[in-house]
Amino acid sequence: MIASQLLAFVVISASCVLKSSSLDTFIAAVYEHAVILPSAPLHLVAREEALALMNQNLDLLEGAIASAAKQGAHIIVTPEDGIYGWNFSRESIYPYLEDIPDPQVNWIPCNNPNRFGQTPVQERLSCLAKNNSIYIVANIGDKKPCNDSDPHCPPDGRYQYNTDVVFDSQGKLVARYHKQNLFMSEEQFNVPKEPELVTFDTTFGRFGIFTCFDVLFQDPAVTLVKDFHVDTILFPTAWMNVLPHLSAIEFHSAWAMGMRVNFLASNLHNPSMNMTGSGIYAPDSPREFTYNMKTKEGKLLLSQLDAHPCHAAGVNWNSYASGIEAPSTGNQEFKGTVFFDEFTFLELTGVTGNYTVCQKDLCCHLSYKMLEKRSDEVYALGAFDGLHTVEGSYYLQICTLLKCKTTDLHTCGDSVATASTKFEMFSLSGTFGTQYVFPEVLLSEIQLAPGEFQVSRDGRLFSLKPLSGPVLTVTLFGRLYEKDSMSNASSGPTEQAPRVSS
Repeated sequence: MIASQLLAFVVISASCVLKSSSLDTFIAAVYEHAVILPSAPLHLVAREEALALMNQNLDLLEGAIASAAKQGAHIIVTPEDGIYGWNFSRESIYPYLEDIPDPQVNWIPCNNPNRFGQTPVQERLSCLAKNNSIYIVANIGDKKPCNDSDPHCPPDGRYQYNTDVVFDSQGKLVARYHKQNLFMSEEQFNVPKEPELVTFDTTFGRFGIFTCFDVLFQDPAVTLVKDFHVDTILFPTAWMNVLPHLSAIEFHSAWAMGMRVNFLASNLHNPSMNMTGSGIYAPDSPREFTYNMKTKEGKLLLSQLDAHPCHAAGVNWNSYASGIEAPSTGNQEFKGTVFFDEFTFLELTGVTGNYTVCQKDLCCHLSYKMLEKRSDEVYALGAFDGLHTVEGSYYLQICTLLKCKTTDLHTCGDSVATASTKFEMFSLSGTFGTQYVFPEVLLSEIQLAPGEFQVSRDGRLFSLKPLSGPVLTVTLFGRLYEKDSMSNASSGPTEQAPRVSS
């Protein structure tokens, strides 16, 4: 079985190499930024005080931008909330906002700073891009006045948006995106009337952009890839890690692989808030990533990527699993909670085995071999098929091999960051009812396993060789967008809640 998987992988890889060998490449950079926060974000300050704080953060970003440019980077992504922080009210965020025009106005703020009023933050970002000859992606706040002629106009007479901007290497504003899926505490911002599908073309590929919590929903994230055929996603984020399935580097690298695009994720660095995890991810494997809960400083990452990555043939996520007859193991199923969702589990009792566990329409199949079966660690195979309703509403189908926190089965699904058990091989598949499945492999100490696993066309996530580190989880994370709750997703998940991503 493994031999045939490897053959399929070699064939797919060879075709991609032949296709991509003549394509241009570019150097991407992302910066994990330790943002300087306002001392009292709920207190309304003067515009001058807001600008002073933003310029402190821009000073730090300037250093990273200049360093990336000197190393040949074509584009750099900086984090969500990276210029002013978070925890604002609708009123207290106002001094930090600027009116950001539609990029069709053909504007270089560095050359004409007062064309759209007082816009010092946009001017500085534009000049940083121009002076360093680099594309800059940043996250700031946009304000748009409105009046009674608009029935949706807020009582204070303005819309306020969580906004990503992109300036090209000449300092021109080339993209503006208003975040669609706001997280719980983002009461300071409004949701745009329609999801914005923002792309722009460069000499090194077509780019799309969205922000943080957007990645869990169809619009704009999936639509950008599926219908607008972007090569690379730009992803400013303020992401709080949630184990076992939603740590930043784990889920973002899986999204790149599942959607078969480059993915440039820039996170805030604030270990006290469980914020870390940035990366440069190609469809086949992570290229560079950082996860560091020990330092206080930010981190700059650079890597070369294909400008037009190979889009290998799609995966039929149901094909292999639907043909398997469930083995009888004699093991007793049990329930466990993973991030508020009730999974059906089976304990892995042997050093090697074949297991199947089902919930509703989803059956998960696992073949594995451990290097040794330790008495002090328990692993389980779990299945979840249902609507997640805490801090957001979205329908999931998940197959997961995970380490339980202790040898007590009641802890299966709890957050755990370290493990000692190594796996010689694994093959995981499921009867998914969706084509949107994201393959995750996370090792002890929250590390990825580049080049150590692959997905076959018939829907198996399998190891290519013995894993280099002990396993925390091997997961197929499926999203059934059409089954999402009819309630507005933006009413759900907080940038500051300690349990979830934003």
